[in-house]
Amino acid sequence: MTTDQVPSEVRPVVRVGAPTERRNPLSADLDLMSTRDMLAVINEADRRAPAAVAEVLDEIAAAVDLAVPALRDGHRVHYFGAGTSGRLGVLDAVELIPTFNIPRHWFCAHLAGGQGAMWRAVEDAEDNHATGAAEANECVAPGDVVVGLAASGRTPYVLGALAASRARQAATVLLCANPEAEAARDVDVFIGVDTGPEVVTGSTRMKAGTAQKLVLNAFSTAVMVRLGRVYSNLMIDVVATNAKLRGRMITILVEATGCSEELCRQALNASDGDLKTALVSLVSGADVTRARAALASSADQVRGALALLAT
Repeated sequence: MTTDQVPSEVRPVVRVGAPTERRNPLSADLDLMSTRDMLAVINEADRRAPAAVAEVLDEIAAAVDLAVPALRDGHRVHYFGAGTSGRLGVLDAVELIPTFNIPRHWFCAHLAGGQGAMWRAVEDAEDNHATGAAEANECVAPGDVVVGLAASGRTPYVLGALAASRARQAATVLLCANPEAEAARDVDVFIGVDTGPEVVTGSTRMKAGTAQKLVLNAFSTAVMVRLGRVYSNLMIDVVATNAKLRGRMITILVEATGCSEELCRQALNASDGDLKTALVSLVSGADVTRARAALASSADQVRGALALLAT
């Protein structure tokens, strides 16, 4: 008998007490409102997401400070999640590759139910603690950083992955929308974002999901900055795979150096299309060979390479 054939009265039932499952009194008459008033209520609720994220910046910083040395030492960051939370983890990991030109293995996203769950809900997958643990045991190594993503803070798949990762001597982080989650005591860093009840009760794809997206954006972007993938506020690990990106590289060089577009184009050509080498060469006045050597000696950090050349 398949899961779909099991009578509903004998399937396991869990009543979740997370804040996201409570009724929101401000939206009690949502279905009676005009379209404009409904949107205003949703928009007002959404304002809570960035404010709630602001309350956990110290915890996000602690997670960043775990991930940066781990990646520098050759380890990886893993996201384990289910449903909306898991899909947001996939989205963050995927977007880091073209944005910052990172190695594909740096950020690994694991979604309950597998790749197919990106497009179609696999509801029972999140209830399997053993599956989360098994997947973590297959890919998590000592020294890695594992981030669990669960709006309620109690998703069995996620908690299973975190428990197995901890046993494998990986650092663990839990990001959820339940500041009172019991699992907080079992991880190295707990990020409990207090977004409160949803406009549509239990629909964590709304402001709980928005807050998780904000946290993931902030976390991974800060990691990239600390790893030298940003100079000032400019992306400097761009790979020119299309005309737009080739133009963006020239724009970045002009903005970063104050040099003319033609000079930046010449420097980029002399550097075989490597933006960092061209940038270091233009700012320091060193030739391309010295600029490339300085980058190699400073772990590919532009600031470090410029400091070496200045001395």
